[in-house]
Amino acid sequence: MSTENNSTLKSYIDSATGAVQNAVGNIIGNRGDQAEGQLKQEKAHAEHAASHDAAKLPGFTATSDGAVAADHPDRASGSWKQTAGAAKEFIGGTIGSEELKQAGRQENREGQEQEARGQVKDLGEGAKDRFTGQLGGAAAALVGDREKQTEYQTQHDVGKAQQRGAEHDIQKEAEAQKRADL
Repeated sequence: MSTENNSTLKSYIDSATGAVQNAVGNIIGNRGDQAEGQLKQEKAHAEHAASHDAAKLPGFTATSDGAVAADHPDRASGSWKQTAGAAKEFIGGTIGSEELKQAGRQENREGQEQEARGQVKDLGEGAKDRFTGQLGGAAAALVGDREKQTEYQTQHDVGKAQQRGAEHDIQKEAEAQKRADL
């Protein structure tokens, strides 16, 4: 895992700090503070983007932190069910079998529901692991336990990957639905 923690929250705090420093530098006429504040804001924007970087591949997600999280099995099973349902629906329409066509539609709907359940589970588990990892890491840092701190950081990073993967797929499906509605 990366020792650089690309945190969305940290990027917001750094951006606000940079904006304040820039404004104060502007008010008192200190160009150094203005430039430093602007630099902090730019770094915060880059950190925010990095905290959302993820490579979504079939079955898993990898983040810029180096964490990898496997998708919940319902996501892949649901996707396959949708594919099989769409194939049945197509074949039923091609050969004129309303029964096969309806069975395909039903299987497609069931696959969509199963995939959505897997996505919700990944979102929830990811958020829980991120929170637990953040909290545990802070506690371990307070007592100076580097080993536990690393374990909790890994838990946080994997939770983040899991959450980002589900978010990616949900966004992709929303965009596809929007195009279909047009």
